[in-house]
Amino acid sequence: MKQSGFFDVEERLARLSGLGDQLEAFSRTVDFEVFRPDLEQALAYSDGSKGGRPPFDPVLMFKILMIQTLNNLSDERTEYLINDRLSFMRFLGLGLSDRVPDAKTVWLFRERLTQAGAIERLFGRFDATLRNAGYLPMSGQILDATLVAAPKQRNTNAEKADLREGRIPEDWQDKPAKLSHKDRHARWTLKFTKAKRQDDGTMPSSDLAIPFFGYKSHISIDRKFRFIRKWKTTDAAASDGARLREGLLDKTNTASSVWADTAYRSKANEDFMEKQGFVSKVHRKKPHLKPMPQHIQKSNAGKSVIRSRVEHVFADQKSQMGLFVRTIGITRATMRIGLANIVYNMRRFLFLERMNASA
Repeated sequence: MKQSGFFDVEERLARLSGLGDQLEAFSRTVDFEVFRPDLEQALAYSDGSKGGRPPFDPVLMFKILMIQTLNNLSDERTEYLINDRLSFMRFLGLGLSDRVPDAKTVWLFRERLTQAGAIERLFGRFDATLRNAGYLPMSGQILDATLVAAPKQRNTNAEKADLREGRIPEDWQDKPAKLSHKDRHARWTLKFTKAKRQDDGTMPSSDLAIPFFGYKSHISIDRKFRFIRKWKTTDAAASDGARLREGLLDKTNTASSVWADTAYRSKANEDFMEKQGFVSKVHRKKPHLKPMPQHIQKSNAGKSVIRSRVEHVFADQKSQMGLFVRTIGITRATMRIGLANIVYNMRRFLFLERMNASA
């Protein structure tokens, strides 16, 4: 078999560019160096005066997390594919003879950022980049939430009751290995979905309720550019509506209108938005045991045209990135969902920049 040389690698990379390497587009459009100050502050590495192998460059490691999030990869699979794929190596600036971080190094890097609570600062750093590029929050904002699955827990009813009350089950307290594998923050909830038409053409009288375990991702996007501007992670059983008053509204948006579905319609939310200077475009609920008035039905339909845009964000994260929480605990789940939000904004940024360049 012919031994590959330098020019063979360059030819293969040129072919990848011609086929549309998304990571190469990331490198051209996103300045990853803007994340360096926040990464270095969060990691707080020593100056190396005590010796030992120097750590990998923090920006390189952060780009590995971007690859991992973009492709829904485990740490072990990430290590393998970096060694295997030329496009990954080019994105990271690694040569064939360079040392590649192993799975444990990737885990430790992400864990260090997680424990430092760095994901909010990193998200804010890229949001500032978007604003500097002219993508200001405009034309109002849209709120919604989606469920994010996590590995199911096999707990007894007594253990579930303790967890709901915020207690550690007694049987777990003297078993640290077992406790480390138990997710005490994820919760069960019911996911309602529209019932499908049956074989005889009839429709069931009620929708389907499917048990779901995991977390919930709450976001607010701007109507104009559809970037995620505010976000929050909770357990799956948390109420959508109450999160509106917990920092999901963006006061820097150039317009005051707020769109959301009926889960966000409550007197507390309406009073809060009025006091904060927002204009509610939240869907109205159907009156109890009464038909929906025609004017409200028409108003909701008009709002849905705008509100439905937020569904594209979740569709992108779940279909393209395979958003799923593999880790244990809400702190790590927040890191996972925060990374997915940053990657979504990067992908949206690439799309808008490409559209502007072709206009």
